Amino acid sequence: MKLRYRYRIYPTDQQKGLISRLFGCCRVVFNDALAYCQEQYRAGNKKPSSNELSKRLTELKKTEEKEWLTEVSSVPLQQSLRDLEQAYSNFFKSCKGQRKGKKVKPPKFKKRKSKQSAKFTDNGFKLYPNSDYIYIAKIGDIKVVWSRDLPATPSGLTLIKDSADRYFVSFVVEFNPQQLAKNGRSVGIDLGITDFATLSNGEKIKSPKPLKKQLKRLRRLQQNLSRKQKGSRRREVARKKLAKLHAKISDTRNDFLHKLSTKIISENQTIVLEDLNVSGMVKNRKLSRAISDLGWQYFRTMLEAKSVMYGRDFRVIDRWTPTSQTCSCCGFKGGKKELNVREWICLNCGISHDRDINAAVNILVAGGLSETLNGRGEKVRLSAKRASSRRSVNPSSISTIVNL
Repeated sequence: MKLRYRYRIYPTDQQKGLISRLFGCCRVVFNDALAYCQEQYRAGNKKPSSNELSKRLTELKKTEEKEWLTEVSSVPLQQSLRDLEQAYSNFFKSCKGQRKGKKVKPPKFKKRKSKQSAKFTDNGFKLYPNSDYIYIAKIGDIKVVWSRDLPATPSGLTLIKDSADRYFVSFVVEFNPQQLAKNGRSVGIDLGITDFATLSNGEKIKSPKPLKKQLKRLRRLQQNLSRKQKGSRRREVARKKLAKLHAKISDTRNDFLHKLSTKIISENQTIVLEDLNVSGMVKNRKLSRAISDLGWQYFRTMLEAKSVMYGRDFRVIDRWTPTSQTCSCCGFKGGKKELNVREWICLNCGISHDRDINAAVNILVAGGLSETLNGRGEKVRLSAKRASSRRSVNPSSISTIVNL
């Protein structure tokens, strides 16, 4: 499998100018090729092939108007044409129903104010052994912070500048999945707003909620930006301050999700998660900001990827499974409950349940694990008589009851 490793770099002022020129040339090549494709489409012709676009780029470099394209490396310019070809390919496959997921829109023109990037193949950069510098063609040696070791020799490099004026290099490397020692543990995870995750063993994990903590400052910076005149220097300064705050919020959230997902993967052999309709839930105007601040979908993506990396079993149950309505001891369905109901008592067996812990246990059972199934393949539940004798159940022992 292929993984991407990203590192922070610190170019000098002169190198920043060269990088800015490179980004501008890549943007011009992409936008010019896109405009040419749209022009051919309006004329009733087929979309130009990648070879035709590459030949056209070579001719543009010879003109007096675009001769400055020769001042930067030709590798990222050719890669910009490949990116355009890939964007069109995804769009056509999506229209024909050959691509899974949401419908893909046609490629758009790149903007200067948004995130900038340039891609190099292995002949466009060079890594020095035991050095804090990396060589990039026609830019020079750039200082890089190796926060972790590369597992293999990279096949490509992407030079990135985000909206907060931070510079990064991203490598694509081949990674052989590492099989962690099997421990036989399994966990069901119920995602929520009050508690980010509730595990089937009774553990509850709070979210840092970075957006909520910085909301007051974020509003102030947004108001300050809206008052600045477009095109002025003060507006650019205000934009960078706002972008840096957004980057800080995103970094805080990603750090929390990475550490939590790594902890869960390392401690459990099987992870069961509920399939949440996040795109539909964020349409609720009262909860959209809180849900977006948590990053549920990104957390699921991390668990899926790290399960493949370390040989863990990751399962997702159906979103319509009534995990919050069903008693985790006797299986009695008590009906739909409002969100403000955090604890409830089963009318059949009389056991008091914490809503989130009960849902996490039901998610684990719905995952179809061998330890939660009886000889006939049915889910293990306590009988009503046996459950009634254990009314005062400690939430941390509910998972043990289900696994009997």
